[in-house]
Amino acid sequence: MASLWRQLLPFLCLHWFIVTAFASSSLNQIPKHYVVYMGSTSSNINAANREDVEVAESAHLQLLSSIIPSGESERISLIHHYKHAFKGFSAMLTDEEASLLSEHDEVVSVFPDPILKLQTTRSWDFLEAEATKSSTSTYWSSTIHKYHNQSSDIIIGVIDTGIWPESASFNDHGMSEIPSKWKGVCTESSDFKKSNCNRKLIGARVYVKAAGSATASVRDNVGHGTHTASTAAGAYVPNASYFGLAGGTARGGSPHSRIAAYKACPTEACSGAAVLKAIDDAIHDGVDVISISIGLDPRLDYLTDPMAIGAFHAEQKGIPVVCSAGNEGPGPFTVLSTAPWIFTIGASTIDRDFQSTVLLGNGESIRGTAINLSKLSRSMRIPLAYGKNIAVNSTVLSEARRCQPGSMNPEKVVGKIPVCILSKQIDTKKVMQSIANNINAEDKGIDPRLLKGLIMVNDDEQIWPGFTSGTFPYVEVGRRAGVQIIKYINSNKNPTATILPTVTVPTHKPAPVVAYFSSRGPGLLTENILKPDVTAPGVGILAAIVPKPEEEYGGGIPAGKKPSSYGLYSGTSMACPHVSGVVAIIKSVRPKWSPSMIKSALMTTATVYDNTGGRIKNTSRNYANLHEMGAGEVSPLRALNPGLVFTTSTTDYLRFLCFFGYPEKQILKVSKTKFNCPRKSTEKLISNINYPSISVSKLDRRGAVRTVIRTATNVGSPNATYMSTVNAPSGLSVKVFPEKLVFVEGVERLSFKVSFYSKQASSGYNFGSITWSDNQHSVRMVFAVDVE
Repeated sequence: MASLWRQLLPFLCLHWFIVTAFASSSLNQIPKHYVVYMGSTSSNINAANREDVEVAESAHLQLLSSIIPSGESERISLIHHYKHAFKGFSAMLTDEEASLLSEHDEVVSVFPDPILKLQTTRSWDFLEAEATKSSTSTYWSSTIHKYHNQSSDIIIGVIDTGIWPESASFNDHGMSEIPSKWKGVCTESSDFKKSNCNRKLIGARVYVKAAGSATASVRDNVGHGTHTASTAAGAYVPNASYFGLAGGTARGGSPHSRIAAYKACPTEACSGAAVLKAIDDAIHDGVDVISISIGLDPRLDYLTDPMAIGAFHAEQKGIPVVCSAGNEGPGPFTVLSTAPWIFTIGASTIDRDFQSTVLLGNGESIRGTAINLSKLSRSMRIPLAYGKNIAVNSTVLSEARRCQPGSMNPEKVVGKIPVCILSKQIDTKKVMQSIANNINAEDKGIDPRLLKGLIMVNDDEQIWPGFTSGTFPYVEVGRRAGVQIIKYINSNKNPTATILPTVTVPTHKPAPVVAYFSSRGPGLLTENILKPDVTAPGVGILAAIVPKPEEEYGGGIPAGKKPSSYGLYSGTSMACPHVSGVVAIIKSVRPKWSPSMIKSALMTTATVYDNTGGRIKNTSRNYANLHEMGAGEVSPLRALNPGLVFTTSTTDYLRFLCFFGYPEKQILKVSKTKFNCPRKSTEKLISNINYPSISVSKLDRRGAVRTVIRTATNVGSPNATYMSTVNAPSGLSVKVFPEKLVFVEGVERLSFKVSFYSKQASSGYNFGSITWSDNQHSVRMVFAVDVE
């Protein structure tokens, strides 16, 4: 009891002050969902110290009661209670109440609950084939089948939209008993029973209810979480396809690993407070890897971003957190999840494409990109309608050109295939739906299903199979093909065309290519950490989905067919679980490696070459730079034996927070460790933390040399000598000292300096690399330097 009073005392002492201040404040503010983050716990709370949990919860309730008026006692409750790796809670607060709480000594930050967005047969074979092909060692070929079986004790926590447990990807055939370290639960509901969990899907938690649901359920009603979970760790499923497309054996990257599903997103919008709670529970439950294919506003700083907060504490517990980079490309400063303790993943293509052919009435054949199950045949000829030519009136020609709502004459659209021009990549599904809505609005007697198809002309030539249209005839073509189609329309009185169903194109080249939509660096908050870290397959990925026809727009599924259990999705959401699966494999083979060692291994062994032997390009056919692809495309097998790694410690991360500008007092609450900020803390010193890549912002060509330091840890042969090679752009002077690292018995860590001098360099970002080689390993550290 004395322990209880000691812990409650700071909150009770605060009570009088807050009540006095509150009496003169406005009471008319509308309460909103706020997160109150209170830093690290002293120790990991579990069932053995339930009294501590109850004390903490009582203290938080007492704190709320001290600022919430007695007449609103229903708000004195915790929506989420963070109690395992870090402390805090979320509750309904007014802005003024939140402001009062932020002044409390125990509080690190108080912020409104942010809304986050959701952001496989061939892909895994492609990654492994490329790694094997480029290796001279037989180690890889012998490892390629063996390493999957070593991960049965690895648990991947997937924070997403839930899971569809009946999928064959989650069967537990041949799996051993659940590891004894597992402390999680399988949450029941009316449509999800404990029996839905098994030795593959070992845990399931839910934090939010879907709209219209009486109770919260872990069951996935969106499909996103099922797709990402099966991509990371789905079991082997032969003869999987999307109605014949992308056929083959579906499997996750770590097919023998376990899955724990944490449903924080009932729809495509996710509560940040719920995501933070899911991370806290996942840490307590005993997961080994956390996979989050969710995006958040890049403007949120590191102590008001729930993913950054949760990931920091997970990393402290030795749990890697892998996140998607976002789908806001190709512009700069769009990358998400830029905290250095997060593994940030961009998206790329694989050597498989999906093509659909447009046959014009004059016999010309045009190839486009699509995922459609069109029922049209070569003999069918459907009238074409260029949006600009069927405008409601002359004042909306530009809008009609893009097939915008309200701009087209509905009588001239129905029964035809509209041709729309897009100046940038947008959500094709929304465009199609807006056309149908436009028809409904203009003439309620016209059935939108009478629309016979849709041709999208991408004015930027950036086409990719990013949308699944079901039986609705849809195709996307590039600018040159679009000009050809429009020229045909304008030169014929009755232009016609047909759109043929999609076919799979195997052994497509070049691949990988950085996806058009993949968000780019540099990071908005700081340019001195290079993001994204790497890229992985994220275009046209086949994985398990929720089998329901409603997910398809247009004609739904082919007549006589059952809903598909596997679907083709694109996004950095799909790239993220690829890396999560790889991380699980590395963690099973190298159990003593820290999260930063695993990240380093994957970054320094990543490839920058495609399957033609040339450098990886973007969809504009230009060489991809480091802000587009990070260190390159992950190479799973090579990462098992990287030679050297760059370990980023908790101290590095705390110094990063100092350099970023957070007060030392605030940082101490976050870490609960003995630590002092360096006397000199400036943002440019962020470049000095021991990260596996280097980024230097604002290098003045008239200024002095900028020098950064890195420390390499030898994880290969105890006696090894590494020589450095610099690949730098013309005009940028880059020197490494010493040029040689000699590791002997008892010496595992050696440091080196890299100096940058920019007098002759081009303005803007200059990209290059430093490679350390011992004739067995090639350790490539990339750098980005912004010259002013």
